[in-house]
Amino acid sequence: MPQIKTDCSATKRVRLIIVLLTVFLMSQVSVAQQSDTKVRPVFDETFLHWPVQLKTNGRVIINRKMTDFKPVDRLLRRVVRGKKVVSFATEKDTLSTKLESLSEKEDYANLDCENAKLQSALTDSNTVYLAENCFSTEELLNAKEQFNNFVQLGGNLIVDASIAEVLGSATAGGKPGLNLIPDCILDCSFDGSESSKQKLAESVATPNRTVGIGIEPEAMLVLTGRRLFSFGNGSTTLAIPASESQTATFQKLSRQRSRSQESTVDLTQWRRMAIDRNLPPFPPEKPKTPFVENGSLYIVGGGGTPKGLIKQMIEEAGGIEKAKCVYIPCSEADDAGKQHRMVSAWKRMGVKHATFIHTKDRNKANSDETFLKPLKDATLLWFGGGRQWNFADSYYGTEAHRLMKEVLHRGGVIGGSSAGASIQGRFLARATPIGNSNILAPGYERGGLGFLSGVAIDQHFSQRSRQKDMTGLVETYPQLLGIGIDESTAIIVRKSRAEVVGRGKVFFYDRTKPVEK
Repeated sequence: MPQIKTDCSATKRVRLIIVLLTVFLMSQVSVAQQSDTKVRPVFDETFLHWPVQLKTNGRVIINRKMTDFKPVDRLLRRVVRGKKVVSFATEKDTLSTKLESLSEKEDYANLDCENAKLQSALTDSNTVYLAENCFSTEELLNAKEQFNNFVQLGGNLIVDASIAEVLGSATAGGKPGLNLIPDCILDCSFDGSESSKQKLAESVATPNRTVGIGIEPEAMLVLTGRRLFSFGNGSTTLAIPASESQTATFQKLSRQRSRSQESTVDLTQWRRMAIDRNLPPFPPEKPKTPFVENGSLYIVGGGGTPKGLIKQMIEEAGGIEKAKCVYIPCSEADDAGKQHRMVSAWKRMGVKHATFIHTKDRNKANSDETFLKPLKDATLLWFGGGRQWNFADSYYGTEAHRLMKEVLHRGGVIGGSSAGASIQGRFLARATPIGNSNILAPGYERGGLGFLSGVAIDQHFSQRSRQKDMTGLVETYPQLLGIGIDESTAIIVRKSRAEVVGRGKVFFYDRTKPVEK
């Protein structure tokens, strides 16, 4: 049986008040602290604790002595067909021959290994292949700006493993790299043995915040977007070094021959995991008490908003004349469009000031005054549904994040549904970028926006049978209060109380209490 403190159903007429903090001693919060609205909101999230470059727009492909190209035939066809392909090689190898056979000959060129021709190819072509020993490390580093522009504009870069180590943020010897596979150190002499795994972990122990990647013979590693894939008959191993509280972490990627095999990972998640090895453990043993000092949180479990809730929020935020409402969509796309149903709904209700903000550029969210302006006098924020890790990627530790907390601090309203519910906790539940089946997500658990401390919030709770998941979460982190919210159901949190409204139930998981039978 899951450990449940309380489950509360709510009807249209009945609103039950649930005390969230019986577990957490309210004597720790003084009356003076509760009444002093001049105290600045706590903002202990840090911009540099999240990667800035979240994805690669093109593809970076590393070939380690593959002889059987059948597993990657479809991939190579996508890379080559209809593209202008340039190959640099001192002599033809098996991969350049394969690429040439797949391309239209008029779009394929073999060029001598000259710096001027390399820089020209990075400007004028779609796909560039660098064969074994065609350029020195120094020559490649001299074209760093061109390489980065080429990949970020969507180009396909294919590199032989003999020169691939320069693609990482640094080489195993500590020299700076091209950072085309960001925050990583590549080992292309890796053989998969236990000693080579240990060596891989040690290679990233000194340059903190980096992930080790070992590529075996007969393997092809592909980075596209933010995902790493391993193809071929060889394997690829990822490594993060040990810390004071954690042992070294490894994951082996192989060409997927069964559902149990892992063939892909989210590189941004692994980069976050590497950063976390240098930070205090999270969540802390004694998290801050769940307490909303000013304003209100409206936390909806997805699947529809309880009747009258949006109107109630607007009234609390100043009414249709004075409320300043900002919608924040949950999108992985750089451009989330110009029309949003929530903004349209607000305007139909008569709200005079309704707009939205969206970015995947963390620098923009941290310093662009035009982007930040709507947050500075907002009285209501609404976070949309989707995958909650997108909010963390865009806003964690930024100036936008600080201004969001200011909205609550000055007595405003913050609400959200589904992903927009989970993001309101300091701990971010169910945030794995690949799939949503795991409630725990190493690297992303720190990514909640922290409007409510000491809790982990899950949504679509009964409808997706997530009770066992929350049981596992609070068993792993018993210091957290787990909150599971059904669809079309919400909690309204003020101070230390949660008011349950809607058609479904809300479940509170408290590991300090006996398990209910």
